[in-house]
Amino acid sequence: MFTRRDFLRTTSLVTAAPFVPTFLAKTSRAATPVADDRVLVVIQLDGGNDGLNTVVPYGDDGYGRARKALRLKESDLLRIDDHVGLHPRMKGAKQLFDDGRLAIVQGVGYPNPDRSHFSSMRIWQSGRRHDADLEAYGWLGRTLDLTRGNGSASVDAEAFFVGNQATPFALWGRRCGATALTELSDLTLDGSFPPLRDSDRTDLGSFVTRQMRSAYTAAEAFAHAEQAAVASRTSYPSTEIASHLSVVAKLLRIGSSARVFYASQTGYDTHASQLYTHGNLLREFSDALKAFLDDLRANGLDERVVVLAFSEFGRRVAENDSKGTDHGAAGPVFVAGAPINGGLYGKTPDLSALIDGDLPLGVDFRSVYATLLDQWVGVSSEEVLGERYDPLPLI
Repeated sequence: MFTRRDFLRTTSLVTAAPFVPTFLAKTSRAATPVADDRVLVVIQLDGGNDGLNTVVPYGDDGYGRARKALRLKESDLLRIDDHVGLHPRMKGAKQLFDDGRLAIVQGVGYPNPDRSHFSSMRIWQSGRRHDADLEAYGWLGRTLDLTRGNGSASVDAEAFFVGNQATPFALWGRRCGATALTELSDLTLDGSFPPLRDSDRTDLGSFVTRQMRSAYTAAEAFAHAEQAAVASRTSYPSTEIASHLSVVAKLLRIGSSARVFYASQTGYDTHASQLYTHGNLLREFSDALKAFLDDLRANGLDERVVVLAFSEFGRRVAENDSKGTDHGAAGPVFVAGAPINGGLYGKTPDLSALIDGDLPLGVDFRSVYATLLDQWVGVSSEEVLGERYDPLPLI
């Protein structure tokens, strides 16, 4: 019997169905990666990460004056140089930094910052501020429109979003979209395709049936590819963000030719009792990132992948009365992977030169985007972003 649950599970795959069979069919003939196989993985640190307690300017006396309850001891920090150090829970990230696989860009944001979660995230995800036409689509969606969006139903999946939330606006395109899943089993279906009934033999019913049959075919192909996939030799932490990144790694191992993958980690809106919560979040992110990149290296995929991790804004420099921090402006961005030039980029914030209590803007986030688009993805950043932004020597 074909139940309502079966229908809901099937129709959730209908949008993915035209894409999945093609990329899975390529599994059997996957060859040595070429430039067109370059992958961008985006990790959204949702809620507004406190950059000041992530990349800590311990050499600035203003840090101790602004942070009493939240101050991190200099002796506990993972030193980068004589001025800044990473949060002590970010040991995985520090190993990547020392290995040359992590770049930290300080003071990233945009002019006239908006403290609203929705508005600021919309700006980051659109890559624009005021242009209504470009804001109708996300920066990655517009990128995919240029690389893959030819209107064909037989192209590979352009992008995957791995997470429990709604598909991020960044992935919305005019012709392209993302396939959303939480785990690999979301691309499988129970049982076999139900027989066609007389009530389905209408134009609309026939169309829906074809789409559903395509989804089942995709699921069967996926099951065969998953069974043939090489098992990971990397141990991932038991956290949600690590689980999602492990799904990305497995999709790459089974031959997905998607160019963009997206995941998010929630919880960074730390208005109260921040010290313990924030440390745990950074540990989860740091350890998951390390495991993911190690997994790629172990499977010979590390030269294909660059990771961008961002948050919609930083936090205020001064802590609040609830031992937390409120919405701020600029903050650090992380770019990771074997192909990048690791190191510390941007000027270390001067805490004696705040702007309305916030860290000053040092690097426009669209300069980071432009660098990745021009030098990694191979798409004109001016076409995607609408204007030119100075690149950084990250690649």
